[in-house]
Amino acid sequence: MTQTKRIQSALLAWYRANARDLPWRRTRDPYAIWVSEVMLQQTRVDTVIPYFDRFLDHLPTVEALAEASEERVLSLWSGLGYYRRARMLHEGAKAIAGQPFPKTAVALQEVRGIGRYTAGAVSSIAFGEASPLVDGNVARVLARLFGIEDDLRKPKGMARIWSIAETIVAEEDPGAWNQALMELGATVCTPRAPRCLLCPLTRECKAREMGREEELPMMSRKRAPVLQRRVALAVRSDKAEVLLARRSAGGIFAGMWEVPSLELAHGEAHHAAAERLAVSVGVSVEGLESCGEIVHVLTHRRLEVTVMRARLLKCQVPLLHAEYEAVEFMSRDEGVLRTKSTYGRKLMKMSFPLTPGRR
Repeated sequence: MTQTKRIQSALLAWYRANARDLPWRRTRDPYAIWVSEVMLQQTRVDTVIPYFDRFLDHLPTVEALAEASEERVLSLWSGLGYYRRARMLHEGAKAIAGQPFPKTAVALQEVRGIGRYTAGAVSSIAFGEASPLVDGNVARVLARLFGIEDDLRKPKGMARIWSIAETIVAEEDPGAWNQALMELGATVCTPRAPRCLLCPLTRECKAREMGREEELPMMSRKRAPVLQRRVALAVRSDKAEVLLARRSAGGIFAGMWEVPSLELAHGEAHHAAAERLAVSVGVSVEGLESCGEIVHVLTHRRLEVTVMRARLLKCQVPLLHAEYEAVEFMSRDEGVLRTKSTYGRKLMKMSFPLTPGRR
């Protein structure tokens, strides 16, 4: 028996005995598998499960997703973060609704928003195509198994991992094989303190043989998130309405409603920035005062936002703020409903806390 066959046999046997019971593993519906794979990108399994179940309860088919409004899709996604994933999923559904679902990895990659990994997952799991896939878990397993010392954050390193994945994908049950690789990486071959004594591939593992299982894979250090200091303006009218702004399409938090903010200029005081912000969102205010700060960390940036509260004097000029496409006064309750992102909710809570005794 070749090494590849030994690896496949051992890992598939282990997977059948140890696979977690996850809702997307109980179906071959390509739409459900697609939704799960998009949700699982950069998000923990335990977090995804209730969102996956709710999403499919409300939007059970490609056609249902395609016909839904963006607001409804984002509402169902609210709390998962990385909202661009939801928008791309929505766009993809619109593109293929009413047509046969693409069955091959090549055809799937023609759909906007579906990349090589997702295409490999859907085509192998739903349709049994012998397509490879590589995510963080799979890359780690293969790097250790074959003793790969290339930096996996560099194109050369990932190209080598993809080449290995293509070579060893199981022809007989590629869907189970790909899920087995991901499961091993998630539960046994973990980033730190891998559980090698429980691994079905210990005898084949080059990193284990070299005593380097804790060193591999080689990963150059991530860049620290860039710090961005901002000021948010929490304006309340004499009708107890609050001011929210909707982000422009294409940028960070695209299309999301939030308490308006802007980036501090170098050396600029918070008070001065808040006055500049008021002008840019078309309001005149009084009684500016700081009420606190929120911190929100994204993949590539760290937002430190000082919230300045103020009372509305009057609305004065059209919207001038480049980051927003609309501003609107609304009740606090309506504002809570419209803020979908975790960042937006943090700002809302700091800016307009519930008054004592109100629920």
